Amino acid sequence: MSPLREVKRTKAEINFLKGPQSRWRDLKFSINVMREFIKGFRTLHFSGPCICIYGSARFKEDHKYYKQAQEIAGRVAKLGFSIMTGGGPGIMEAANRGAREVGGRSIGCNIELPFEQSGNPYLDNWVSIKYFFVRKTLLIKYSYAFIVMPGGFGTLDELFESLTLVQTGKLKVFPIIIFGKEFYKNVMDHIEYMTKEGTISPKDIGLIHYTDDIDEVVRICEGVIKSHNLTYERKKYFKLLGENRNH
Repeated sequence: MSPLREVKRTKAEINFLKGPQSRWRDLKFSINVMREFIKGFRTLHFSGPCICIYGSARFKEDHKYYKQAQEIAGRVAKLGFSIMTGGGPGIMEAANRGAREVGGRSIGCNIELPFEQSGNPYLDNWVSIKYFFVRKTLLIKYSYAFIVMPGGFGTLDELFESLTLVQTGKLKVFPIIIFGKEFYKNVMDHIEYMTKEGTISPKDIGLIHYTDDIDEVVRICEGVIKSHNLTYERKKYFKLLGENRNH
């Protein structure tokens, strides 16, 4: 066996691992979380019905997955949906770009990271969030379907959280579309294996639309409009709440 790798921890991590934290610090953390939620709610209040597109931040614009995300977003935006992403580069940039190019609405919910992610230039409206769990809640709150393009840990995290919320009834049954059969083959094989082992129900696989067909993705999104009778109506805005017409 290889020796354990020495891990250097920050002062904050060391304090966290000591055990129960100060009650005052917990209160401040709770207030900061509430402020992040309110900031997100106020910024995204007028986003309209959204389709959320997840995917890697690392694909460049000449990659086939970038181009596919760009096309999917453009076609879905033409249906009247706002396109919401994590607001960063890669697949997120491609989706926001696709929406912008067809005159659709392009929304970003960015995460503040010390590396890799920054806002892309194709956003009509965006908010930057400090905490991942707040950001994920906002991405889900305004979305009526989730399109999961090829990605890494973060994309899988968002995929399985969405599946879990629908599976447990915490979220209405909205389409969860996994796009990229070659890329996600092993993931789908493992989901099938979990079914055989009884850790998930056979019906749970039915929560997933697994496809390589852009036309099929568009048809699924069209079905969302009909099943939820979706319309977008401009609501009153309140300057005192930090809202404006650009939202």
